[in-house]
Amino acid sequence: MTDSSPDLSRLKINRDSPSPGLRRAFRNAALIAAGAVVLVVVAVVLLRGSGAGTPVQVATVTLSGGGGAGGTGVVANGYVVARTQASVSAKLPGRLAYLGVSEGSHVVEGQVIARLDNADYTAAVMQAEANLATARASLIETESDRDQLQREARRAHEVRAQNAQLLSQQDLESAESRAAQAEARVRAQEARVQAAEAGIRMAQANLENTLIRAPFTGTVLRKDAEVGEVVAPSVGGGLTRGAVVTMADLSTLEVEVDVNEAYIARVHGGEPARITLDAYPDTSFRGTVRMIVPTADRQRATVQVKVSILDHDPRILTEMGARVEFLEAARGAGAASDAASDAAARRRVSVPAEAVRTDGGATVVWLVSDGRLERRAVDAGPVSGGMREVRSGLVGGEVLLLSGVANPAAGQKVKVAPRN
Repeated sequence: MTDSSPDLSRLKINRDSPSPGLRRAFRNAALIAAGAVVLVVVAVVLLRGSGAGTPVQVATVTLSGGGGAGGTGVVANGYVVARTQASVSAKLPGRLAYLGVSEGSHVVEGQVIARLDNADYTAAVMQAEANLATARASLIETESDRDQLQREARRAHEVRAQNAQLLSQQDLESAESRAAQAEARVRAQEARVQAAEAGIRMAQANLENTLIRAPFTGTVLRKDAEVGEVVAPSVGGGLTRGAVVTMADLSTLEVEVDVNEAYIARVHGGEPARITLDAYPDTSFRGTVRMIVPTADRQRATVQVKVSILDHDPRILTEMGARVEFLEAARGAGAASDAASDAAARRRVSVPAEAVRTDGGATVVWLVSDGRLERRAVDAGPVSGGMREVRSGLVGGEVLLLSGVANPAAGQKVKVAPRN
């Protein structure tokens, strides 16, 4: 009998040979990868062919000084302050009951700007006035008694003088003693009246101290307390406030700058200056050196210089950042002749501090010339106002690398990026 069942031994799966769909997917992925590599190569070739470089920020070297009047000398940064400024506080502790000013309010000297709750001080004044009235009434009474006893003593003296038998010496002495005692009581009562008057003045002074007045004519810069808060002459912690308002006389604005002590010999009292505010970099204001503080900061190696602002402008506000350029001018005929003789020696180059770098122990700058970097060693001074003087190595007009390349190399291609 013939077996008609199918032969299953021939049915098997070849797992070593990929399927046609998988082969097509591999082929497509390889084509895409090859196309991406070609595109990258083409982009690199195009960039190299166009000569593009790393975008960088640059600055052009300019000369300062030069022996001419008005030449820029030392540059320093600082802040606008008011020479006359005060934190106004109460002379007595108490709760603030009235505040009549706000930020920007103009006040005159002696104007009441705030008041403490003063009901108890008002009562103290009334009590002192009552004590004075009582003392004065007692004085009138004692003066009347004195006058009466003095008259009795005079009569006794007259009677004794006319007839010694009518009044004994003892009675005369008693009358004179009572008159003297009455005079003493009057003197004591007069002292009590004076004490009562002093008590009134003290009570009135305390009442006046509850009124907070402007110490000078100026402008309120800041409110430091609100109605209902407890204020005191000095901060005692908790909810106690110290100052009520902070005010300043804006007509006394000046700039305080810290000048590196290596350059302080170039700054002189009365020297003109150019002031530029960070808020208005395109506008400059005239100034003059008012004071060079006669002490140096040991930690920062700087000397503070105070520069008066000659141009009064409502845009100038306290605590604004400012940049001061001290303008060197000829100081007398002798100074003018000296400046003429060594004008070339006094020409100085100042560059932004970030343009000067340290490379292998040397102080260098990187010049941008024809789209490539060039290393140049320089002799640089200390930093002052974000600028650094270069004593040698630059003559002016060079274009210096500021930022954009962390590790510059000679010959590296760069391109100047536009400023924002």
